[in-house]
Amino acid sequence: MLSLPLAAASRAADYKPKRINKAIELLADGQPIYYTGARGGSGFDEGKKMAGTWADYINYEMEHGQLDFSALRQFMMGLAAGGPTKSGHRTPAVICTLPVLGVSKAHMEANFWVVQQTLLAGAHGILLCHARDPEAVKMFVAACRYVDSKPVPGLPEGMLGNGSQGAGAAAWGISAAEYKKKADPWPLNPEGEFLLGLKIEDKYALANAEKVAAVPGIGFAEWGPGDMGLSLRLPDGHGANDTLHPEMAKARARVLAACKASKIAFLNTVRPNDVEKMIDEGVKIGSGGPEAAEKGRRYTKRQMPW
Repeated sequence: MLSLPLAAASRAADYKPKRINKAIELLADGQPIYYTGARGGSGFDEGKKMAGTWADYINYEMEHGQLDFSALRQFMMGLAAGGPTKSGHRTPAVICTLPVLGVSKAHMEANFWVVQQTLLAGAHGILLCHARDPEAVKMFVAACRYVDSKPVPGLPEGMLGNGSQGAGAAAWGISAAEYKKKADPWPLNPEGEFLLGLKIEDKYALANAEKVAAVPGIGFAEWGPGDMGLSLRLPDGHGANDTLHPEMAKARARVLAACKASKIAFLNTVRPNDVEKMIDEGVKIGSGGPEAAEKGRRYTKRQMPW
């Protein structure tokens, strides 16, 4: 874990968080964010250990990892027990991937409960894999909103019901009433604390990139080079951005353009030798280690302590 210089340590003492979700707070300030991964198998202990992470958010893997809501709840409580972060947030943000996919509206209608159980364990967001169908993405957003949330043209009515506030409120350290006010997707709701993302990671999703990225309530997207490579029959066609197969580079460019058009954040790998270039290109969420994050934060003159 990186140590704080004296000036940064002083800022850490003075800084007062403006939001529950650290990742949203940074994005709303125009600052890129950086993440690390977890699988949550050891629950509370793993959460407590990761509370001091260098990252702004934790990608909690349940697409190919365990779909275990009890472990996720314990992980969230472990984060709180080990916190706060250097920025004063109760926990780093936690965004989960799920085995529920954005392949069709019917699939999402049948499996919306998995989305809800994840959020109501205290997670701060979800990254929806294989986001192929705009109607599925709309159902995904609806699953993350309360029934009485402000209606949005083109979106189904929210699907979260009363009585669901308890565990999420406990994880966030707020009352159930306050949780209900804040449990809504940002930037659709400027006061919302859920950050929802999409993996536009196969040829079917790519064909709808502009449509899925434009669904209200989505905050970021990525192009998922691993699965995109499989889908395009180019499993070895990815790596550093300057060595991509032409078809892969074209796919990446389309997803980046869709994100820019819809004014949502674009997620991409960043490395110490290219993080500044990636930021200049428009990358707002970096998949990379602490060295790349350190360099990127200094490049954008970030004020929030890390």
